[in-house]
Formats: sequence, C-alpha cells, structure tokens
Amino acid sequence: MAATRTVYQSAQSLNSVPRPGILTLFGYGIQVRVDRGHLSIEDGIGPERYRYQLPRVGHGLRRLVVIGSDGMVSLAALKWMADQDVAFVMLDRDGAVLVTTGPVRASDARLRRAQALAGQSETAIRIARELIEKKLAGQEQVARHKLLATENADAIHRYRSELAEADTPESVRLIESRAASAYWAAWRTLSIMYPRKDESRVPEHWRSFGARISPLTGSPRLAVNPPNAILNYLYAVLESESRLAAAALGLDPGIGVLHVDTPYRDSLACDLMEPVRPQVDGYLIDWLTREPLKREWFFEQRDGNCRLMGSFAARLSETAPTWGRAVAPFAEWIAQSLRTPGRQPATRDQRIPTRLTQRRRSEGRGNELVLDTNPAPHPKNICHGCGTATLGGQHCPKCGREVSRIKLVEIAKVGRLAALSPESRKKHSETQRRHRAAQREWLSATKPDWLTEKAYVEAIQPRLASITISKISISLGVSESYAADIRAGRHRPHARHWAVRRGGACLAVGEARAMSFGLEVAAAAEAVARHEIPHLDGPDHLHRTLRNQRRRDDVVDQRLIDALDPELEDRVKRLLGPVPRLRILERLDAARQTDEVGDRLGR
Repeated sequence: MAATRTVYQSAQSLNSVPRPGILTLFGYGIQVRVDRGHLSIEDGIGPERYRYQLPRVGHGLRRLVVIGSDGMVSLAALKWMADQDVAFVMLDRDGAVLVTTGPVRASDARLRRAQALAGQSETAIRIARELIEKKLAGQEQVARHKLLATENADAIHRYRSELAEADTPESVRLIESRAASAYWAAWRTLSIMYPRKDESRVPEHWRSFGARISPLTGSPRLAVNPPNAILNYLYAVLESESRLAAAALGLDPGIGVLHVDTPYRDSLACDLMEPVRPQVDGYLIDWLTREPLKREWFFEQRDGNCRLMGSFAARLSETAPTWGRAVAPFAEWIAQSLRTPGRQPATRDQRIPTRLTQRRRSEGRGNELVLDTNPAPHPKNICHGCGTATLGGQHCPKCGREVSRIKLVEIAKVGRLAALSPESRKKHSETQRRHRAAQREWLSATKPDWLTEKAYVEAIQPRLASITISKISISLGVSESYAADIRAGRHRPHARHWAVRRGGACLAVGEARAMSFGLEVAAAAEAVARHEIPHLDGPDHLHRTLRNQRRRDDVVDQRLIDALDPELEDRVKRLLGPVPRLRILERLDAARQTDEVGDRLGR
C-alpha cells in the first residue's frame, strides 16, 4: 500500500483525516501497528473499512483518538507515536477517558513532592480560588451575552464576589455549586433546531437543553438528549487535553487541589478543566443557535441514554487543539505556584520550564507572549430544511426556493399593511405632489419638435435593453421593479424624462451614458466603449488619431464641449470618463464636415 503523504491528505470517505491533525478511529476491529516504518491504521464498521499509512516524516499527526475498546494497538505503534511526539487518547463509548499518553519529559521529584503536600498549605486555597474565579467569570459572560439571562448572570456575579472570603476548599466548592445552579438554570429553555424533515422523528425532550442533571444517574453522566451528550463528549476531550498538559509539565494528573482524591479519576485534570469549561459552553451555544442538529448524528439506547454516532464524535474531536491551547497557561501557572509556595518571586532554580506556551523563550528574546487563540473548528453548514451539507447560508438551493416563495408572500402581506399606515400615506402624497409639480413645469416649457411618441418607440425604447435596471431606477428616481417594467416596455415614463432640455437630461443620456456624440442623443455610449461605431474617414485618419492621441487629449475634450450645447457642458464632462476619446474625435470631425451638429442633436 502506498504511503499517505501527509495527515491532511484525506481519503474519499466520510472519515477523512481532518486538518487540525486529529485522527479519530471508531468502529470494530481497530488496528494500529507499524508496517515497514509506517504507522498503519485501520478502522471502520462492517465492509466500510478505512486504512492509512503514515510515514515518519511529514505526516502532520498530532493526536490519535480511539473511541471504543474493540481492536489492537501494538507496542511498536506506541513507540512510534512517542518518537514522533504524537499523543494517544482512548475514550469509552460513553465519553469516559480511559487512557492518555503524550510526550514524556523528565520528572522533577521536588515538584511532585510539593504537589502532594499542597493540600495542607495555603497554596491549595489560593490555586482553588483563582481557578473558580476564572470559571465563574466565564460563566457570567456566557449567561449575560450568549444566553441573555441577566438575572442569572447577576446571581453568578454575587457568588463570585464571595470567593475572596472562602478559606477552605469546601467553601470554594460550595460557592461553585451555587453558581452552577444559577448558570445551568439559564440553559433550560435553550431550544434545539433540527432540519424540518427530521422533526417528526425527534422526541419531545430532545427539543430543548433541559436539565444538566441526567435522570438516569443524578449527575451529568449518561445524557438523555443531544446537547447534553455533545457537552459531555467535549468535556471528555477537554479532560484528555488537561491530562496531557499536566503530564508534559511533570505533574501527577491524579493529585488535585480542588477536587478530592477519588479512585479512577484524575483530580488535577479536573481542576485544570474548570476555567476552560465556559469556553466549551460558548462554543456549543454558538453552534446550537446557528446550525441545526441532524437526527442521524445520535441514537437512543433502550434506557433512554442519548449517544453520539462515531462519525459525529470524530468531528467533535477536531476541537482538541483549541482546548489544549486554552488549558496550557493554567497548567503552567499551577506548576509554578506549587514549585514556589507563597507570593515571593521564583528563583532561577525554582522556575518551571514553559513547555506548553513557550513563554520564557519569548521573554528571553524580548518579545511579548501572544497565545494562539485560533477558534475551534466551525461546524459544517447544513440545510435547515433537508439537512444536506451546504457551502453557506441556511438552505440548499432546492429548499431555498420554497422558503423564498413563502417569505415573499409573508413580506407582501406586511408591505400591504405598511402601505396603509398614516406615515406611508403621507410619503406617498408628498411624492405625488412633487411629480405633479414637475409635470406642470414641463408642460409650461418649450418642447422640441422631435418629442413624440413615435420617437420614444423607435429611438429610445429599443436602446433601453442595453441599460441596467439600477441605472434607470437612479436616473428616474423610481423603484427597480418599475424600472424593470420601463425597460421591458410594460410601462412608459413621462415625456419629461425623454427630452434634452435646459438643466435636464435624456433618460438614455443622463445615467446610462447613452448618446451618439453630435448625431443622436439617445444612441448607446456602451457601443462606443466596445468600439462598435464604424470609422468614417478610413484607416489613415484612425492612424493619425492614434499617433497624436496622447498629446491631444485636452484638445479633444474641449472640441467636443464646444460643439455641443453649452448648457450641457457639465453633463458631458461627467460622461467622458471611460469612453475612448479617439472615437469621439472621429465622429466629431465627420459631423463638422456636414455642419449638422445642432440639427441632429435636437433629433
């Protein structure tokens, strides 16, 4: 089998390798082994099997996540990943973190001893207060700005202000639990969107976020609806990143300062999760309020537990680098706080290497540390009607047509009602008065002989097809729908818009650059720009004009202006911009030879 060039090169399958470098394996018969120096990976369900061959150079792999327990990972594969600084994470199907391994660094026994003794000192209280203060600040922002729950946010702010007086881990946890009650109460009524074709297949308790506590366990575990199941899985990904961060700094992930020691739980990893949880919550809220959830991403077990499909969980795993970057500064701060008890500055021997953020390297070079704050991968856009993937927008082309038709009917109803309001009637009356005044002024003015209905039908109407609707609308001061009817011949504007008169402009001249210079006012200037007007004096005249064009630009402009009606001088100057001047000169010379400029300008 040929080697996969990089991890970014995806196979033609639903389980393609994502760009962040996170490869998620799920299904049955999972195999991870080394074959001729390449990391050979295989996963899938039934006949749909996916295989990858990653070389040691240029593979781009950063995390290998395995969901499930059916398969085999060889010792050689673990050695291969350790040599390449690739982290390995194994999650149970319910989202529990089973195994995490990452880059191993030399352990500092003094740091581990300080960590073990921290529970009996003031350092643990200081760390616990700081972590929970950051968490409550984030929850307050989420409740206030994303959930728009002002009362809940105010309650969280009051509990946050009590942290300064907390002097035991128990009191800190009590304040955290009270704030959590106010925080999750704001989530209860958050509605969940599904595509219209899935709504008949969605249970009623899946249509809102509901309670954070599952009725199956009395805790957040074993969620009973999709949003809670997604949140549990994202927290599991965050926990794995917290474990890796603690291990990379030489800390023991199992000895915490806030969470009590519990079998089969990494308490320090749970401590590191706390200040980052609001970021995960905000990511989920943005998703739920912007995009619908497809029914096929979830399945319900016999006891009512809602679970994620493997392909969907693989997409959620792509957020791991984002949470890892968010955890890193807190992990380094805890390590340094444990190494230097109290508030005195750390000596050179007590400084902890900043392996996660590279802060000391930046400071050594005189640069200010700027953390990479790339947002989590944006979920794929799906149609709100049928659930198919879209490139952007809320609907696919097929559903968008039907939605647009319904919305147009609704908007038309609103528009008809708005047109009957006193404000609209007043505006309509003022517009009518302006039009009547303009018509009376035009009737009292002298009109040219050529201004007839026949002139409009034969000279102006055919040329309107080359003029854009927006230009007609701007020129006449009418709506674009009425301008479209004018161009199509369904409506005819008032005759005052046709005539070239003092202080005015022809419809075709004024805004559409339509005129034939010195010959017919309504000829199209677009034809001049496209070089469609024939040359009258033969190739010799054209050659002379091209040869002298650069030094005769100003002369050409003045000759044209002198030939036209002086009162149209300002209008002509605005029209000359993009039109090739050599064409103007040719037609002007021909018109002067016949001495018919004034006569034909009127026609």
